[in-house]
Amino acid sequence: MCSAHVYSTKSNATNKSMYGKHYSPGGKTAIKSEKKTEGNSFFSWLLVLAFLGAWLSVGVMWFDLVDYNSVVGTLGGVYDADGDGDFDVEDAKVLLGDSSLTFFFFFQGKIEESLRAFEALVQKFPQSPRCRYGKAQAEDDLAEKKRSNEMLLKAVNSYREVAELPDVPPDLVKATLKRCADRQQFLGRTRGSLATLEKLVQIFPEDISLKNDLGVAHLLLGDNKGAKRIYEEVLARAPHDGFAKVHYGFILKSENMIAESIPYLREGLETGEPGTDDGRFYFHLGDALQRTGDKSAYDWYEAGHRRGHFASVWQRSLYNVPGLRARPWWTAEETGYTALVKMLERNWLTIRDEALSVLDSNSGQFLPEDENLRETGDWGQFTLWQQGRKVAASCRYVPKTCGLLERYTEATSCKRGQIKFSVMQAGTHVWPHTGPTNCRLRMHLGLVIPSKGCRIRCTNQTRSWEEGKVLIFDDSFEHEVWQEAESFRLIFIVDVWHPELTQLQRQTLSPI
Repeated sequence: MCSAHVYSTKSNATNKSMYGKHYSPGGKTAIKSEKKTEGNSFFSWLLVLAFLGAWLSVGVMWFDLVDYNSVVGTLGGVYDADGDGDFDVEDAKVLLGDSSLTFFFFFQGKIEESLRAFEALVQKFPQSPRCRYGKAQAEDDLAEKKRSNEMLLKAVNSYREVAELPDVPPDLVKATLKRCADRQQFLGRTRGSLATLEKLVQIFPEDISLKNDLGVAHLLLGDNKGAKRIYEEVLARAPHDGFAKVHYGFILKSENMIAESIPYLREGLETGEPGTDDGRFYFHLGDALQRTGDKSAYDWYEAGHRRGHFASVWQRSLYNVPGLRARPWWTAEETGYTALVKMLERNWLTIRDEALSVLDSNSGQFLPEDENLRETGDWGQFTLWQQGRKVAASCRYVPKTCGLLERYTEATSCKRGQIKFSVMQAGTHVWPHTGPTNCRLRMHLGLVIPSKGCRIRCTNQTRSWEEGKVLIFDDSFEHEVWQEAESFRLIFIVDVWHPELTQLQRQTLSPI
């Protein structure tokens, strides 16, 4: 599982911003107490910088000062060793010695050397939380550089060690454990991350932001009940906290408490607080408003579009590749998948008969739709391929259908789609909704279509199915279905890669 993770440059940026925030000004005292006694040593250099007000926590911990001249500019007029009336390079050499400066600049930007230096510091000062934190940060950055989850696990352990030392400054405890929880989550160790956040909340019970983070950790574990309890506690203490409101509203909506979720989602978004400007909250607020008949839903979709979360008011998928051609309805020729469409239409009776045999057998293969998309009715699905993987147990029931599809990799390899039968009983209405990604197109092959009462709307265009014919649309656009006939409707759904995706993109995109 861990090997699937890809490191991003965000990690490094976060590390450095945390240093700047949490090590200044407290870092000055710590490094002073850990300096070597020799006047020309590396640690004397750090001491001089701290003493003369030129301290930069990032620079000290990451050996990131630029050169003699940048130091000269900071210390000018403060120390004059050679009596020429200013502080210059020669003064720095007299004060610190050439060897210490050579040592200092040798490590500039070199993570491996920095890690070795911090390891030596930890050996010399085993009770120093700042030295151990520097070691953890170096391991963290080295893990990113080498794309190594093994090294990142070492960083996680080092972060833990920092927090367990005696007399650790509170800000450093907080920074350490927050980063530890973040890296645990990155590694997929969600329960470990949750435990770390629980420890943080115990140490800093008044910090609402930590409680909010703990709620997210519960959500990531699928523990909506635990998250709900956390956000209720936050809102009892901070009733206007926007972050807690949007997440609490999100949970209420997942519990199908549609009307109750709306004020929390709306008021949370209106605060504009960090963590609220997320496409999911615009998405679910708009969806909740639509389901209650409130036309202001499209105002919120428009707001989400302006904020860059949605490609348009109609196209509201959240997992997208930019630049792909976007239109609600497609022809076979426009997709380039004419061979697949012709095969489906040529063999529709074979496909239909196999599906009906499964449906008539009452074998339990057709499972109820489970995404809370129905307002009314009964909608079942029987899946043959999921996220680019064949469901062998299902294909045993419909071997001819699966055999027909095997060579059409635009469908069978589509990791962001499915191949499945869909049966919808009379009296079913599917709420307006959008699919999760713009990386696929959806084909519907009509198998059993009543003469009247079945229709699908995509954006502002409504169409009907025909037996033996394929409809193609982009389900990242809003669509809605009505089944008002007197008998069931049966179709075959085949998702295919968006034709403009490259082969490399198809291979590397994550499954949905």
